[in-house]
Amino acid sequence: MSWLDDINWDANGLVPVIAQEHNTRRILMFAWMNREALQLTNATKQAVYWSRSRNKLWRKGEESGHVQLVHEIRLDCDEDVVLINVEQVGGIACHTGRHNCFFKKLENDEWLVDQPVIKNPDEIYTEVKKSE
Repeated sequence: MSWLDDINWDANGLVPVIAQEHNTRRILMFAWMNREALQLTNATKQAVYWSRSRNKLWRKGEESGHVQLVHEIRLDCDEDVVLINVEQVGGIACHTGRHNCFFKKLENDEWLVDQPVIKNPDEIYTEVKKSE
């Protein structure tokens, strides 16, 4: 997989990844990938990340059902940041139940929430557990 060798992985074998919404070009979220996650993302065309907190692969939507269908994978000029262009299934990318993870805006030296919760996270994750 020579294309994976072109990436400047950090000391932990990770690369930062920005997920951008295909239609609107809005930034949905930021995460990390290791080689396996990026390889799986490319092969399956569904976003797979590396969870640093759980120390394992994290298939986006595995618990919530809000998967990301990958349209395109790009590498920045320094070859140390990946951008994935995705279709966000269900319209919710953030575990807080919002459309994207960047829902706080700095205004007058305070962080203000400027995006509504689309669906209560307790309902999202309860529904998934009930259907298993």
